[in-house]
Amino acid sequence: MVSMKAVKLEPDLLRDGSGATNNQAVEQVQLQKYTIQSRKQDSEENRSSTTLNTAQSCSSVLEQGQSPVDDTGISSTSTLCPAPLCRQFWKAGNYSDAQGSKVNLQNGKTYLHVHPMFLHSNATSHKWAFGAIAELLDNAIDEIQNGATFVIVDKISNPRDGGSALLIQDDGGGMDPEAIRRCMSFGFSDKKSTGAIGRYGNGFKTSSMRLGADVIVFTRHMEDRNATQSIGLLSYSFLMKMGHDRIIVPMVDYDLNTENDKWEISHRQTNESFKANLTLLLQWSPYSTEAELLKQFDDIGLHGTKVVVYNLWYNDDGNLELDFNTDPQDIRIEGDTRKRTVNEQHISNRFHYSLNAYLSILYLRIPETFSIKLRGQIVMPRNLAEDLKFPEYILYRPHAAGLREGHVITTIGFVKDAPRVSIHGFNIYHKNRLIQPFMPVVSYADSRGRGVVGILEANFIEPTHNKQDFERTSLFQKLEVRLKEMTYEYWDFHCGLIGYQVKKKARPVSTPHDPPAIANSSHANSFMSNHAAVSLSGLGIKRKEHNNSLQAGSVKKQPRTGEGSVISASSSRGEISVRNQHLII
Repeated sequence: MVSMKAVKLEPDLLRDGSGATNNQAVEQVQLQKYTIQSRKQDSEENRSSTTLNTAQSCSSVLEQGQSPVDDTGISSTSTLCPAPLCRQFWKAGNYSDAQGSKVNLQNGKTYLHVHPMFLHSNATSHKWAFGAIAELLDNAIDEIQNGATFVIVDKISNPRDGGSALLIQDDGGGMDPEAIRRCMSFGFSDKKSTGAIGRYGNGFKTSSMRLGADVIVFTRHMEDRNATQSIGLLSYSFLMKMGHDRIIVPMVDYDLNTENDKWEISHRQTNESFKANLTLLLQWSPYSTEAELLKQFDDIGLHGTKVVVYNLWYNDDGNLELDFNTDPQDIRIEGDTRKRTVNEQHISNRFHYSLNAYLSILYLRIPETFSIKLRGQIVMPRNLAEDLKFPEYILYRPHAAGLREGHVITTIGFVKDAPRVSIHGFNIYHKNRLIQPFMPVVSYADSRGRGVVGILEANFIEPTHNKQDFERTSLFQKLEVRLKEMTYEYWDFHCGLIGYQVKKKARPVSTPHDPPAIANSSHANSFMSNHAAVSLSGLGIKRKEHNNSLQAGSVKKQPRTGEGSVISASSSRGEISVRNQHLII
């Protein structure tokens, strides 16, 4: 059993919320109720903890058929869904040194059990709450290939206590009983598509536990006319309050009886196992009866997945970290509601505290048949390249160990409000997903580089597992150096266009009077294909492309001596030329 002495309630979370809204007042009252309720439940929970421990070697409680509870009444009489003793994420992981994973010897074999504290420590990889939400959305985006047409992000009410919960729901293919077990286990990924965003099989656990202490998943799947639906619970509250020394995931499965069109207990579970898991679901989830649980499938349809994150984390001020009240059509990072300057209102700053702004630039391409719905409103995709003036398109060919790693076209230009808005940085996407938004590569103490912004999709480098940065490999370091060179070069030739003194003579632009020098069409198509908007599964693309799209027949090429080429476009005339560039990476 895990000692709970190191987990304490923070007194500043119980402050008076007289100035808060009704929802905020409810959240504050819950903190006080949780303290009282946890004391009342301790004796009842301790009575069942001994029998529960017999099933701790299973990832799903009692898969082997033993029931830890009296199965005569499958419902929960608790009026509250117990919350963790500390509701602040960065303090909820304060453990004593004696706590940790245990190694057991059974029949001469060694078994390593993952301790529940790993749920919290693993989630700390997400420093930013919006980054965790993005990971949950990635799963829905990956489901586009399985027919998904939407993903919903919304606030719902916890039916037990009226508190706020986060809903993320899609109409993708859903998960069968085996797939949901893989989803809720650690380090397993079955995404075989080379275009899939997810890779490590860890995103669901880290992201959901970063947003709240508990998450319940409802999923329905159909294959060859065989329909299944499953419910799984990953509850940090349950594991810590019950003192478990390993992660246990209560889970129940149902199969559709095609003869009577009714859902029945799956043959994969014994009745005892099903009842034991269901009892824990009803005690620790927001739903106190099996009927309430099954009702959550009503709006899922034939297939899809619904994720509900509850017991959301609080910030240091004792308020919910996610702000649902400031804007009813958005989710904000709580506390960022002050009046902002013009510079701070730019998308490069707004995405830090507005989920709507972040989701609008999160994906480079979105099929016309797919939409992201945030609090009932469709998020309009935003092409950052359309916010640039005087754009140029620069072809970069990365090398590693003497081998070429492909090619990337970087769109670079001044933000529309430059020089009034002093924004700088590169938006680096990986497999359609924004990893590094407005990553700075220069410090413009002397204004050199001010207002220069770039966009590129770099599939030749690997993101970190939280998808908020890139692995610091030699390829990435070379890219950083090249982007810095691009910034200075673009600034030196074009800063006069926004009112600064030109330090270098502008490069000549090819005119229609130049002798025709048409690039080989196969060569042109090879490096322009990365720039074009490629649809997913043959679907049309919703996001608009650059006004100066690259066409093979319109590219004019001069003799090359370097490995990189600059493709510049005149925004007024739509002329495109390829000019020699001597910076070789």
